[in-house]
Amino acid sequence: MTGREQMDSSEPGKSRSSSFRAGARSRGAFAPISVNLVLLVATGYFLLPVLWLVVAATKSRADLVSSFGFWFTSPQLLQNLSELFNEQDHVFGQWLLNSLLYSGVGALVGTALAAAAGYSLAVYKFRGREAIFSLILGSVLVPATALALPMFLAFAKVGLTDSYLSVLLPSIISPFGVYLSRIYTQAAVPTELLEAGRVDGASEWRIFRVVGLRLISPALVTVFLFQFVGIWNNFFLPLIMLQNDRLFPVTLGLFSWQSQLSREPQLLLLTVVGSFVSVVPLVITFLSLQRYWKAGLATGSVKG
Repeated sequence: MTGREQMDSSEPGKSRSSSFRAGARSRGAFAPISVNLVLLVATGYFLLPVLWLVVAATKSRADLVSSFGFWFTSPQLLQNLSELFNEQDHVFGQWLLNSLLYSGVGALVGTALAAAAGYSLAVYKFRGREAIFSLILGSVLVPATALALPMFLAFAKVGLTDSYLSVLLPSIISPFGVYLSRIYTQAAVPTELLEAGRVDGASEWRIFRVVGLRLISPALVTVFLFQFVGIWNNFFLPLIMLQNDRLFPVTLGLFSWQSQLSREPQLLLLTVVGSFVSVVPLVITFLSLQRYWKAGLATGSVKG
Protein backbone atom coordinates (compact mmCIF):
# COMPACT_ATOMS: atom_id res chain seq x y z
CA MET A 1 0.00 0.00 0.00
CA THR A 2 1.38 3.37 -1.03
CA GLY A 3 1.68 6.35 1.31
CA ARG A 4 -1.20 8.15 -0.41
CA GLU A 5 -3.48 5.14 0.04
CA GLN A 6 -2.58 5.02 3.74
CA MET A 7 -3.48 8.69 4.10
CA ASP A 8 -6.79 8.14 2.32
CA SER A 9 -7.64 5.19 4.58
CA SER A 10 -6.97 7.25 7.73
CA GLU A 11 -9.15 10.18 6.66
CA PRO A 12 -12.51 8.54 7.58
CA GLY A 13 -11.26 7.85 11.10
CA LYS A 14 -10.10 11.44 11.50
CA SER A 15 -13.40 12.80 10.24
CA ARG A 16 -15.33 10.59 12.64
CA SER A 17 -13.21 11.68 15.61
CA SER A 18 -13.48 15.36 14.66
CA SER A 19 -17.27 15.09 14.31
CA PHE A 20 -17.45 13.33 17.69
CA ARG A 21 -15.46 16.14 19.32
CA ALA A 22 -17.66 18.75 17.65
CA GLY A 23 -20.77 16.97 18.90
CA ALA A 24 -19.34 16.75 22.41
CA ARG A 25 -18.57 20.49 22.37
CA SER A 26 -22.08 21.31 21.19
CA ARG A 27 -23.60 19.11 23.91
CA GLY A 28 -21.30 20.69 26.48
CA ALA A 29 -22.41 24.16 25.40
CA PHE A 30 -26.08 23.13 25.49
CA ALA A 31 -25.95 21.62 29.00
CA PRO A 32 -25.59 24.91 30.95
CA ILE A 33 -28.37 26.48 28.90
CA SER A 34 -30.78 23.62 29.61
CA VAL A 35 -29.91 23.59 33.31
CA ASN A 36 -30.41 27.34 33.60
CA LEU A 37 -33.70 27.06 31.74
CA VAL A 38 -34.97 24.39 34.15
CA LEU A 39 -33.87 26.50 37.13
CA LEU A 40 -35.58 29.57 35.66
CA VAL A 41 -38.85 27.68 35.20
CA ALA A 42 -38.65 26.27 38.74
CA THR A 43 -37.92 29.73 40.17
CA GLY A 44 -40.89 31.20 38.35
CA TYR A 45 -43.11 28.37 39.58
CA PHE A 46 -42.20 29.01 43.21
CA LEU A 47 -42.27 32.82 42.97
CA LEU A 48 -45.60 33.06 41.16
CA PRO A 49 -47.74 32.72 44.34
CA VAL A 50 -45.50 35.25 46.09
CA LEU A 51 -46.00 37.69 43.22
CA TRP A 52 -49.76 37.26 43.43
CA LEU A 53 -49.65 37.85 47.20
CA VAL A 54 -47.58 41.03 46.84
CA VAL A 55 -49.87 42.40 44.14
CA ALA A 56 -53.08 41.43 45.96
CA ALA A 57 -51.92 43.06 49.21
CA THR A 58 -51.86 46.46 47.48
CA LYS A 59 -55.41 46.32 46.06
CA SER A 60 -58.75 47.52 47.32
CA ARG A 61 -61.58 45.11 48.09
CA ALA A 62 -63.27 45.75 44.77
CA ASP A 63 -60.07 45.38 42.75
CA LEU A 64 -59.11 42.20 44.60
CA VAL A 65 -62.04 40.27 43.10
CA SER A 66 -62.50 42.10 39.80
CA SER A 67 -59.02 42.92 38.43
CA PHE A 68 -56.24 40.77 36.97
CA GLY A 69 -54.48 39.01 39.81
CA PHE A 70 -50.89 39.53 38.66
CA TRP A 71 -50.94 43.25 37.97
CA PHE A 72 -51.22 46.35 40.15
CA THR A 73 -54.22 48.64 40.01
CA SER A 74 -54.60 51.51 42.48
CA PRO A 75 -52.00 50.76 45.18
CA GLN A 76 -53.19 51.28 48.75
CA LEU A 77 -50.86 49.09 50.75
CA LEU A 78 -50.46 51.58 53.62
CA GLN A 79 -54.21 51.89 54.01
CA ASN A 80 -54.58 48.11 54.00
CA LEU A 81 -51.85 47.73 56.61
CA SER A 82 -53.47 50.34 58.83
CA GLU A 83 -56.80 48.56 58.60
CA LEU A 84 -55.14 45.21 59.24
CA PHE A 85 -53.44 46.24 62.47
CA ASN A 86 -56.52 48.10 63.75
CA GLU A 87 -58.96 45.25 63.15
CA GLN A 88 -60.58 43.68 66.25
CA ASP A 89 -58.69 45.72 68.82
CA HIS A 90 -55.23 45.27 67.21
CA VAL A 91 -55.44 41.49 67.40
CA PHE A 92 -53.22 40.89 64.36
CA GLY A 93 -50.28 42.61 66.03
CA GLN A 94 -50.77 40.30 68.99
CA TRP A 95 -50.81 37.28 66.69
CA LEU A 96 -47.60 38.45 65.05
CA LEU A 97 -45.88 38.91 68.41
CA ASN A 98 -47.08 35.48 69.50
CA SER A 99 -45.58 33.89 66.40
CA LEU A 100 -42.30 35.69 66.99
CA LEU A 101 -42.32 34.47 70.60
CA TYR A 102 -43.12 30.87 69.71
CA SER A 103 -40.67 30.74 66.80
CA GLY A 104 -37.84 32.79 68.29
CA VAL A 105 -37.76 31.22 71.75
CA GLY A 106 -38.57 27.74 70.45
CA ALA A 107 -35.86 27.90 67.78
CA LEU A 108 -33.22 29.28 70.16
CA VAL A 109 -33.87 26.76 72.93
CA GLY A 110 -34.35 23.93 70.46
CA THR A 111 -31.07 24.72 68.71
CA ALA A 112 -29.21 24.89 72.02
CA LEU A 113 -30.59 21.53 73.15
CA ALA A 114 -29.89 19.94 69.75
CA ALA A 115 -26.32 21.25 69.79
CA ALA A 116 -25.63 19.89 73.27
CA ALA A 117 -27.25 16.52 72.56
CA GLY A 118 -25.61 16.09 69.16
CA TYR A 119 -22.19 17.10 70.48
CA SER A 120 -22.48 14.67 73.40
CA LEU A 121 -23.52 11.78 71.14
CA ALA A 122 -20.62 12.50 68.79
CA VAL A 123 -17.80 13.15 71.27
CA TYR A 124 -18.47 10.99 74.33
CA LYS A 125 -18.61 7.21 74.36
CA PHE A 126 -21.02 5.63 76.81
CA ARG A 127 -23.21 2.58 77.02
CA GLY A 128 -26.42 2.87 75.01
CA ARG A 129 -25.20 5.74 72.87
CA GLU A 130 -26.09 4.14 69.56
CA ALA A 131 -29.46 2.97 70.90
CA ILE A 132 -30.31 6.52 71.95
CA PHE A 133 -29.23 7.87 68.58
CA SER A 134 -31.29 5.23 66.76
CA LEU A 135 -34.31 6.20 68.83
CA ILE A 136 -33.81 9.87 67.98
CA LEU A 137 -33.31 9.04 64.32
CA GLY A 138 -36.49 6.98 64.31
CA SER A 139 -38.47 9.81 65.87
CA VAL A 140 -37.61 11.98 62.86
CA LEU A 141 -39.90 9.74 60.81
CA VAL A 142 -42.87 10.23 63.13
CA PRO A 143 -45.17 13.01 61.81
CA ALA A 144 -45.87 15.81 64.25
CA THR A 145 -49.63 15.48 63.71
CA ALA A 146 -49.51 11.95 65.14
CA LEU A 147 -48.10 13.31 68.41
CA ALA A 148 -50.43 16.30 68.72
CA LEU A 149 -53.34 14.48 70.37
CA PRO A 150 -51.19 12.59 72.94
CA MET A 151 -49.46 15.86 73.81
CA PHE A 152 -52.83 17.56 74.25
CA LEU A 153 -53.99 14.85 76.66
CA ALA A 154 -50.72 15.06 78.60
CA PHE A 155 -50.88 18.87 78.84
CA ALA A 156 -54.55 18.73 79.84
CA LYS A 157 -53.62 16.47 82.77
CA VAL A 158 -51.32 19.15 84.20
CA GLY A 159 -53.49 22.12 83.23
CA LEU A 160 -51.15 23.67 80.66
CA THR A 161 -53.52 23.78 77.69
CA ASP A 162 -54.55 27.19 76.35
CA SER A 163 -51.27 28.77 77.44
CA TYR A 164 -48.02 29.86 75.85
CA LEU A 165 -46.23 26.82 77.27
CA SER A 166 -48.57 24.42 75.47
CA VAL A 167 -47.07 25.58 72.16
CA LEU A 168 -43.55 26.43 73.34
CA LEU A 169 -42.63 23.22 75.16
CA PRO A 170 -43.33 20.81 72.26
CA SER A 171 -41.59 23.19 69.85
CA ILE A 172 -38.19 23.06 71.53
CA ILE A 173 -37.67 19.37 70.73
CA SER A 174 -35.91 18.82 67.40
CA PRO A 175 -34.87 15.23 66.61
CA PHE A 176 -33.59 16.33 63.20
CA GLY A 177 -31.51 19.02 64.90
CA VAL A 178 -29.89 16.42 67.16
CA TYR A 179 -29.18 14.21 64.17
CA LEU A 180 -27.64 17.02 62.13
CA SER A 181 -25.61 18.29 65.09
CA ARG A 182 -24.11 14.86 65.72
CA ILE A 183 -23.25 14.24 62.06
CA TYR A 184 -21.69 17.67 61.66
CA THR A 185 -19.77 17.40 64.93
CA GLN A 186 -18.22 14.12 63.83
CA ALA A 187 -17.11 15.73 60.56
CA ALA A 188 -16.04 19.20 61.76
CA VAL A 189 -14.65 18.78 65.29
CA PRO A 190 -11.26 17.00 65.35
CA THR A 191 -10.59 14.80 68.36
CA GLU A 192 -7.04 16.14 68.60
CA LEU A 193 -8.33 19.65 69.21
CA LEU A 194 -10.53 18.46 72.07
CA GLU A 195 -7.66 16.51 73.61
CA ALA A 196 -5.45 19.60 73.40
CA GLY A 197 -8.07 21.56 75.31
CA ARG A 198 -8.25 18.90 78.02
CA VAL A 199 -4.46 18.87 78.32
CA ASP A 200 -4.49 22.64 78.80
CA GLY A 201 -6.89 22.18 81.71
CA ALA A 202 -10.09 23.43 80.08
CA SER A 203 -13.33 21.98 81.40
CA GLU A 204 -15.67 20.01 79.15
CA TRP A 205 -18.21 22.83 79.26
CA ARG A 206 -15.61 25.39 78.16
CA ILE A 207 -14.38 23.14 75.36
CA PHE A 208 -17.94 22.73 74.13
CA ARG A 209 -18.70 26.46 74.41
CA VAL A 210 -15.45 27.83 72.98
CA VAL A 211 -14.41 25.14 70.50
CA GLY A 212 -17.39 22.95 69.69
CA LEU A 213 -20.03 25.62 69.14
CA ARG A 214 -17.77 27.66 66.87
CA LEU A 215 -16.89 24.72 64.65
CA ILE A 216 -20.48 23.50 64.25
CA SER A 217 -22.03 26.96 63.90
CA PRO A 218 -23.07 26.44 60.22
CA ALA A 219 -25.04 23.36 61.22
CA LEU A 220 -26.63 25.27 64.11
CA VAL A 221 -27.76 28.02 61.74
CA THR A 222 -29.45 25.34 59.65
CA VAL A 223 -31.10 23.84 62.72
CA PHE A 224 -32.28 27.28 63.85
CA LEU A 225 -33.81 28.08 60.47
CA PHE A 226 -35.56 24.72 60.26
CA GLN A 227 -36.92 25.20 63.75
CA PHE A 228 -37.95 28.81 63.17
CA VAL A 229 -39.77 28.08 59.91
CA GLY A 230 -41.34 24.91 61.26
CA ILE A 231 -42.71 26.61 64.38
CA TRP A 232 -43.83 29.68 62.42
CA ASN A 233 -45.81 27.53 59.98
CA ASN A 234 -47.11 25.18 62.67
CA PHE A 235 -50.88 25.09 62.56
CA PHE A 236 -52.24 21.86 63.98
CA LEU A 237 -50.59 22.05 67.39
CA PRO A 238 -51.91 25.57 68.23
CA LEU A 239 -55.28 24.57 66.80
CA ILE A 240 -55.82 21.83 69.36
CA MET A 241 -53.97 23.50 72.25
CA LEU A 242 -55.34 27.06 72.20
CA GLN A 243 -58.81 28.51 72.63
CA ASN A 244 -58.04 32.11 73.58
CA ASP A 245 -57.63 34.07 70.34
CA ARG A 246 -55.13 36.43 72.03
CA LEU A 247 -52.72 33.47 72.23
CA PHE A 248 -53.06 32.47 68.57
CA PRO A 249 -50.04 32.54 66.27
CA VAL A 250 -50.50 34.34 63.00
CA THR A 251 -51.24 31.13 61.06
CA LEU A 252 -54.14 30.15 63.30
CA GLY A 253 -55.36 33.74 63.52
CA LEU A 254 -55.57 34.11 59.74
CA PHE A 255 -57.38 30.77 59.56
CA SER A 256 -59.94 32.03 62.08
CA TRP A 257 -60.55 35.08 59.88
CA GLN A 258 -60.87 32.92 56.80
CA SER A 259 -63.46 30.75 58.51
CA GLN A 260 -65.59 33.87 59.10
CA LEU A 261 -65.67 35.01 55.45
CA SER A 262 -69.25 33.85 54.93
CA ARG A 263 -70.42 36.20 57.70
CA GLU A 264 -67.83 38.98 57.28
CA PRO A 265 -66.67 39.19 53.64
CA GLN A 266 -64.51 42.24 54.40
CA LEU A 267 -62.05 39.93 56.15
CA LEU A 268 -60.95 38.52 52.77
CA LEU A 269 -58.67 41.47 52.02
CA LEU A 270 -57.32 41.50 55.58
CA THR A 271 -56.52 37.80 55.33
CA VAL A 272 -54.57 38.39 52.12
CA VAL A 273 -52.68 41.37 53.55
CA GLY A 274 -52.01 39.47 56.76
CA SER A 275 -50.59 36.56 54.77
CA PHE A 276 -48.26 39.00 53.02
CA VAL A 277 -47.09 40.47 56.34
CA SER A 278 -46.58 37.00 57.83
CA VAL A 279 -44.05 36.12 55.11
CA VAL A 280 -41.85 39.15 55.82
CA PRO A 281 -40.24 37.84 59.07
CA LEU A 282 -39.27 34.59 57.35
CA VAL A 283 -37.60 36.47 54.48
CA ILE A 284 -35.74 38.74 56.92
CA THR A 285 -34.56 35.74 58.95
CA PHE A 286 -33.20 33.94 55.89
CA LEU A 287 -31.44 37.01 54.53
CA SER A 288 -29.89 37.93 57.88
CA LEU A 289 -28.53 34.41 58.53
CA GLN A 290 -27.34 33.73 55.01
CA ARG A 291 -23.89 35.19 55.66
CA TYR A 292 -23.24 32.59 58.39
CA TRP A 293 -23.78 29.84 55.85
CA LYS A 294 -21.31 31.51 53.50
CA ALA A 295 -18.80 31.91 56.31
CA GLY A 296 -19.13 28.25 57.23
CA LEU A 297 -18.63 27.13 53.65
CA ALA A 298 -15.59 29.37 53.28
CA THR A 299 -14.08 27.98 56.48
CA GLY A 300 -14.59 24.43 55.29
CA SER A 301 -12.92 25.18 51.95
CA VAL A 302 -9.90 26.68 53.72
CA LYS A 303 -9.58 23.63 55.97
CA GLY A 304 -9.85 21.33 53.01
